[in-house]
Amino acid sequence: MFYRPQDGHGLPHNPFNAIVAPRPIGWISSRDVQGRNNLAPYSFFNAVAYTPPQVMFASTSAKEDQGDTKDSVANIRETGAFCVNIVEYAMRDVMNISSGMLPKDVDEFTAAGITPTECNEIDCARVADAPAALECRMTQIVAVKGESNFVVLGEVVGVHLRDDTLVEGRFDIRTYQPLSRLGYRDYTRVTEVFELARPDE
Repeated sequence: MFYRPQDGHGLPHNPFNAIVAPRPIGWISSRDVQGRNNLAPYSFFNAVAYTPPQVMFASTSAKEDQGDTKDSVANIRETGAFCVNIVEYAMRDVMNISSGMLPKDVDEFTAAGITPTECNEIDCARVADAPAALECRMTQIVAVKGESNFVVLGEVVGVHLRDDTLVEGRFDIRTYQPLSRLGYRDYTRVTEVFELARPDE
């Protein structure tokens, strides 16, 4: 099968949603200038550089009470700060609750029963029990082609690691089984790892 996205795919569900998979989930916490917390998952998320460490996430829709975007991007525009909370399999249900389109003045931490705690380097809450959290200062927000498509890039200025995730000096994802998005309503979790050495190593 071949199709041009501009012509449509003719299938019951859009295959592009599932082709790039699995995708890590950035559970983005932010705070508006009124001091209200927000928490929302984004599966267009990844790390983009080591030195300095940098990450990105993309928001692809809008809410009526935020104009051209969603709460996360609107808050980051105002404050220049956000935190990426890593989602473990055990938190899948509360993460899903926080994905709902709630009014901008509703705190998803409270709505989903998630315990917040303060970040160290930025004025923002983070998920207290997350296996890892990356405190970020926004470096740029890029509008990309399409309506309400924004890529947010940030420099990581603080890193939190839950104690049980460190095994013999390594951050071991098997200790918490990171949740990943597959497309449609499908998700998966990482339960095993293997090593491959590069040819020049």
